[in-house]
Amino acid sequence: MPAKAQQSQPAVTYDTMYTVKLPEVKITDERKWANDTARYRYNQMRYYVMSILPYLNAATKLFNEIDAKFKEPNLGRQERKRFVNAKEDEMRTQFEDKVKGLNVTQGVLLIKLIGRQTGLNLYKIIDDFKNPFEAMKWQTWARLNGHNLNKRYDPATERDLEHIMEGLGYPLPPFYTTGETASSLQ
Repeated sequence: MPAKAQQSQPAVTYDTMYTVKLPEVKITDERKWANDTARYRYNQMRYYVMSILPYLNAATKLFNEIDAKFKEPNLGRQERKRFVNAKEDEMRTQFEDKVKGLNVTQGVLLIKLIGRQTGLNLYKIIDDFKNPFEAMKWQTWARLNGHNLNKRYDPATERDLEHIMEGLGYPLPPFYTTGETASSLQ
C-alpha cells in the first residue's frame, strides 16, 4: 500500500505596513545672496509687503463680502450696484488718503497680492463688480504706466514674493493647486 501523501499546509504570512502622517517641516537656511543689490531688493520688497498688508486684508475681506452678496439669487442689478457703490464709498473714506500715499512699487505689489488672494486678476474683479467700461479705464491707465491689470498672478514667477508671504503667515491659497478661483470655492 502506498504511503499517504502528506499534505502540507501553506505557510500563512501577513504583511503589515504602518503609515504615519508626520507634520510638515520647513527646512530653512540662511539665504546666500548673489550680491548686496539682490539682498537690498528682497528686504525692500518685504518692507513694502508689510506696509500694504492692512490694505490687502481689507481688499480681500471686501471681495469676499461682495462676492457672497452677488451669489444671492434674489438680488437685482440695481441692488448689486447700490451695494458695490456703498462698499466703494466706505473703502474710499477709510483708505483713500493712505493708498494715494503708496509709491508705484507698493501699488503694483498690492495689485499682485489681491490677485494672489482672490485667484482673479484685478481687471476681472472690476469688470464683474463694477462694469466693463470702468475696467477698461483702469486697464488703460495701468498700461500707460507700464502695468497690466489683466495678468493673472503666477506663484512660479514670483518666488521672492511667495517666500515673503509664506514667511508672514499667508500660505498660497488652495485654489492654485486645484485650478479654481476663490469665488468658486465659497
